[in-house]
Amino acid sequence: MTATRWLGLATLTVLFATSALAQEASVLGRWTTIDDATKKPKSIVTIYEEGGKLFGKVEKLFREPNEEQNPLCDKCEGALKNQPILGMIVLRDLKKDGNEWTGGTILDPANGKTYKSKIALEDGGKKLKVRGFIGIALIGRTQYWMRAE
Repeated sequence: MTATRWLGLATLTVLFATSALAQEASVLGRWTTIDDATKKPKSIVTIYEEGGKLFGKVEKLFREPNEEQNPLCDKCEGALKNQPILGMIVLRDLKKDGNEWTGGTILDPANGKTYKSKIALEDGGKKLKVRGFIGIALIGRTQYWMRAE
C-alpha cells in the first residue's frame, strides 16, 4: 500500500472516530436553569463527574439589580442553613443508568427541600430533562435546563 493510501485511510479513521464522539453528547458542562414562573434564566449550574457520580454546582445567579446578588439558603437545614447559594452543590450522587442518570438528589434552594432526582439529555444534547420527586418518579416536577454557551 502506498503512503498516500495509508494517509487517506488514517484520515478517514480519524474523521469517523471524531464524528462518533461528537454524536455522543454529554450531560457534563454548564446548564442554564429556567425559572418556572417567569420562564427567564435563573442560574447556571455546572455538572461534573467525581468518582463515577454526577454533581451540580451553582456557578452563577441571574438576579435583578435590586435583589441580593449572593443570597443565602435561609430555608435550607443542617450544614447548608444560611450558606451562600452561589457555589452550592444542588445536584448530588447521580449514577449512569442506561440513557439516564438516576439515584441522586436535587436541592431546591427556594424552599430548602431535597428531592430524589434523575436527569436525561434531550434534543441532541442541547436540553437536559431534570426530574425532582418524592418517593416515586411519577410524583414530582420536571424542569428543562438549556446548555449554556
